[in-house]
Amino acid sequence: MSEQKKCPLTTSTGMSVADDQNSTTAGEQGPLTFMGNVHLFEKLAHFNRERIPERVVHARGTGAYGEFVLTKDLSEYTCADFLQKVGTKTSLFIRFSTVGGGQDSSDYARDPRGFAVKFYTKEGNWDMVGNNTPVFFLRDPIKFPDFIHSQKKNPRTNLPDAAAIYEFWANSPQSLHQVSILMSDRGIPYSYRHMHGFSSHTLSFWNANKERFWVKWHFKTNQGIRTVTNAEAAQLPANGVQHDLVDSIDKGDFPSWTVQLQIMTQAQAKDYKINPFDLTKIWPHADFPVMDIGQMTLNKNVENYFSEVEQATFSPGHLVPGISISPDKMLQARILAYGDAHRYRVGANADQLPVNTARCPVQHYQRDGHMAGMTQAADHTNQTSKVNFYPNEQAGSPQPDPAVAEPPLPILGEAWIQTYDTQDQDNFSQAGDLYRLMSEDQKNQLVNNIAEGLKHATKAVQDKMVAQFTAADADYGKRVARLLK
Repeated sequence: MSEQKKCPLTTSTGMSVADDQNSTTAGEQGPLTFMGNVHLFEKLAHFNRERIPERVVHARGTGAYGEFVLTKDLSEYTCADFLQKVGTKTSLFIRFSTVGGGQDSSDYARDPRGFAVKFYTKEGNWDMVGNNTPVFFLRDPIKFPDFIHSQKKNPRTNLPDAAAIYEFWANSPQSLHQVSILMSDRGIPYSYRHMHGFSSHTLSFWNANKERFWVKWHFKTNQGIRTVTNAEAAQLPANGVQHDLVDSIDKGDFPSWTVQLQIMTQAQAKDYKINPFDLTKIWPHADFPVMDIGQMTLNKNVENYFSEVEQATFSPGHLVPGISISPDKMLQARILAYGDAHRYRVGANADQLPVNTARCPVQHYQRDGHMAGMTQAADHTNQTSKVNFYPNEQAGSPQPDPAVAEPPLPILGEAWIQTYDTQDQDNFSQAGDLYRLMSEDQKNQLVNNIAEGLKHATKAVQDKMVAQFTAADADYGKRVARLLK
């Protein structure tokens, strides 16, 4: 039997380490000395810096690698390279997460789930940054920090605060549709494998003829929807969902999703009965049917959670030619907020980390900053001795490509720059439609879950919420009111 090859332990700069178990001291019972304790001091100093700031939202999550296979040619709608030819395979990385809780929270919180997919395309990385619900609580981003504050722990007790949660919702009726989903039987997924994903936002396609289309993405689990009740969630281990995903992939039981699209033309959007860019609304399938366009499969776990999941950065601003944003106010704000969060948490050069690095040539004039590295890849040339400004006269330097410019978007009507109060827009009809689709058992679960938290709120907050439920459906409000009594 051959002798195992030795792997010498070294410091971070490559110096061999003689002893990793005993510090150098002045005698057996004596104090530490600065002589000989270089390795000890390096270990302690690095240990103090092992953590980066926790995400304010989506802090608790897990991720995996996989691939997307296109089953429908979409060249009619988009010039995005990975959506042209049937059978095209695109590598991807996905991160699932809970939204409100910190790293110390449970995988089984009643909370929306983040569903973020990074497609490593030949034209750059496209990030589909969505949730497991087709809508969200807000349509105006200025409310977002207040919303998240209301969902976090009480600032005095550091405990969950149901009264604060409902106080915000009572004064933000645009949240009712999402509240009705969150408090329903689908509010706590059994696993990340057993839930759908959605872009939630309206995004846009544009094709080779510079024609624009509005789109919504759907990822329908092939494992089937599976959820748990509050009582069942309380009996499950806090890290059960993390364990489930890692274990299923390790065993070769690869989870998959059917990828679908809803598509709306610009002409349809102009006259449609609802604002197609309102994040609190769905597009009814009767008006805009879903079409199957591919399959997404997860088949590889990460090797290091911190490097590949904690430092993974997703942003709605990571786009490729043929895919762009829309007039959705929440989406536009996320383009700023997400990129800004990553530069704060991970650093200005977060995109140089392997999990975030594009699988295509990256050539630009961004330089320096924390963790800037001269990559060995010939097609990633930003950190070199070459010219670092544009325009310049240097042959072979990166140049803009007018061919990838997206088509212009007209401003409809007389657009005045001011604040617009959307609080009184239709906040209730789709929540009522959802309620009326539920079975008797689902309705009972919904109102019981609501009452369980709403009972902690003040009478004034309870009255406001019951009025909202009643506006959605009279029976909805009546059942909640009965439980509160």
